[in-house]
Amino acid sequence: MGTDVTELTARAERLRGLHHGTMLVLPNVWDAASATIVAEAGFPAVATASAAISAMLGYPDGEAAPWQEMFAAAGRVARAVPVPTTVDAEAGYGMRPHEFVDQLLETGAVGCNLEDTDHRAGGLTDAGVHAAWLAAVRSAAADAKVPIVINARIDAFLPTSGIPEPERVAETIRRGRLYWAAGVDCLYPIGVRHRHDIATLVTELPGPVNGNTGEDLDLATLAEMGVARVSYGPRYYRAALANLKSSIQETGLNTEKKR
Repeated sequence: MGTDVTELTARAERLRGLHHGTMLVLPNVWDAASATIVAEAGFPAVATASAAISAMLGYPDGEAAPWQEMFAAAGRVARAVPVPTTVDAEAGYGMRPHEFVDQLLETGAVGCNLEDTDHRAGGLTDAGVHAAWLAAVRSAAADAKVPIVINARIDAFLPTSGIPEPERVAETIRRGRLYWAAGVDCLYPIGVRHRHDIATLVTELPGPVNGNTGEDLDLATLAEMGVARVSYGPRYYRAALANLKSSIQETGLNTEKKR
């Protein structure tokens, strides 16, 4: 393990504590440079975005990138900053719980997102099966003596889930309660766009809720509703690329004008 267990434990407890109190805002990063920018801006933790890292490495999102490359990138992020790092580990890459925890801790990270989409079969993983896997990850973390922070992503609101829209709130609550009982620290119903849905989920889910900003869901609104954590996925990575594209195109236009 690259970092001392005592230090990893302290970082994990610090990250867990950030889910209780002032809303934790996490502008997701994809490399050491972006992580440094976020940490230097005063954010108390850093979170990676799998879609951004996969794209940076030249792979599609959805566990198409080898886990070794994803974890290597996460390690560079964790080493670059003095604050706790949490890794978007997709659905766990088919790894066994103890292997997953050992490799996560080897990066220096102390938290992870784990989603319930089955990227090989398509659709959602059976909720009971996923809850058992999450419980095994929690047990593996206890064996490693580092209480990693598990953010259980619930994908029922995603179109790929196959869940009809009228059933998404109820299915998210059902899954969230199972995952909470398995020992996770935060519940992340990704893709929720309406205030009444997120308000219901904050009320009905048993633990801290990770939300996303949207057209009528700004940070102030999410905080007022009781959302504990907000993440941005690959949004900033895509904005950075859009800015690069615009700048490059402008450079090309200026070059043409000078000819």
